[in-house]
Amino acid sequence: MSLVVENLTIDHGAIRAIDNVSFTVPTGQLAAVIGANGAGKTTLLRTLSGLKESKSGSATWNGKSILGARPEDLARSGIMHVSDGKSVIAELTVKENLALAGLWRKDKKDVAAVTSEVVDLFPVLGQRMSQASGSLSGGERQMLAIGRTLIARPKLLLLDEPSLGLAPLIIEQIFQTIKSLVAKMNLTVVLVEQNAMGALKIADEGIVLNLGSVVAVDSAQTLLNDPAVRAAYLGF
Repeated sequence: MSLVVENLTIDHGAIRAIDNVSFTVPTGQLAAVIGANGAGKTTLLRTLSGLKESKSGSATWNGKSILGARPEDLARSGIMHVSDGKSVIAELTVKENLALAGLWRKDKKDVAAVTSEVVDLFPVLGQRMSQASGSLSGGERQMLAIGRTLIARPKLLLLDEPSLGLAPLIIEQIFQTIKSLVAKMNLTVVLVEQNAMGALKIADEGIVLNLGSVVAVDSAQTLLNDPAVRAAYLGF
């Protein structure tokens, strides 16, 4: 059981956003995809979650192709995409946003149980249940976006820039939560991050993209210790 991407090529208009990219993420592992702006990170994630079409290549989850599938079908099969905190519905309360995630699930007892788990994980959401989501801070919105996704009991989580625009202390909290989720829920996670250092610190594996091509795939620790990677992407 794993995510296997082989020779994936994606065009963004006239631009080749992803060029012949291959990597594997085993079940229960966290892979960080890092690279400069314009490297193709978000395009890669949007394609894996059914929001964008690929030009060629393949991507399979547990042996089944996921390319070209509808996002809602992928979500129901356990593949969830979390963009930054804008993905919450601002007009709805925290409670209503969380309830939305469980609407299609038949096991209502488990929905209630996992909602309690989410509130335990992010206590601030429990304190804000009746508050409009649009009035939350950036960090709280990000917690709500991740929490809402967890209510669907995902197997593969595609996280796009969860640290974007957040204060350093909140970033640390979000990253540590993501790391603990992998272990607690046996989640497989592909984490796209501009904050390369923070992402590699919690990841099992690192995938470095540059202008749409993979320039390195290795254990996160090896990449953190690689002088060339550090100079190019980590700033020291």
